[in-house]
Amino acid sequence: MQIDKLSLPGAFVLTPKRFGDDRGFFSETYNQAAFDEIVPGVKFVQDNHSLSRQAGVLRGLHFQLPPHSQGKLVRAPRGRVLDVIVDLRAGSPTYGHHESVELSADNWKQLWVPAGFAHAFCTLEPDTEFCYKVTELYAPASDSGIAYDDPDLAIDWPFGADKLILSDKDRQLQAFKDFQSPFEYQRQSHEKD
Repeated sequence: MQIDKLSLPGAFVLTPKRFGDDRGFFSETYNQAAFDEIVPGVKFVQDNHSLSRQAGVLRGLHFQLPPHSQGKLVRAPRGRVLDVIVDLRAGSPTYGHHESVELSADNWKQLWVPAGFAHAFCTLEPDTEFCYKVTELYAPASDSGIAYDDPDLAIDWPFGADKLILSDKDRQLQAFKDFQSPFEYQRQSHEKD
């Protein structure tokens, strides 16, 4: 498995190997022992799978507040997404910064999103499927988010606002400047310079 660090501390892109022949391919998309070498002590408790019928579906920027904050391992096994994460950890050298990664069935990349990050994705083609493993169960009382179009974050989405398809809930998320972060940055031993 190829592992690439992102500019936001603690976030990684993982690309599992695929072995193919004329029948198709085989890939080990997750291995606990291998993941422990990258991010020790993570335990996944739930797998989620979504389908977006149209290009331009945007879901996010979502996160769960403590004590139910979630780490996520995300991928797009069908179609393509622009995946965006925002560092919400107070004291982080990259607090309020974001990074985007294209995840697709073709590039086979996965993204590790640590707890304390907001997460969103925008579909780049129709009939895109998105899968993610999470470290905490869904807790409605801890559900939160930041507006996808917040001017302080200045995220460059692949479609104009008039072309994006959002839920009513996602259109009403709070501004970044109004968010008081309960997340604290703690440098991990696996975060090397």
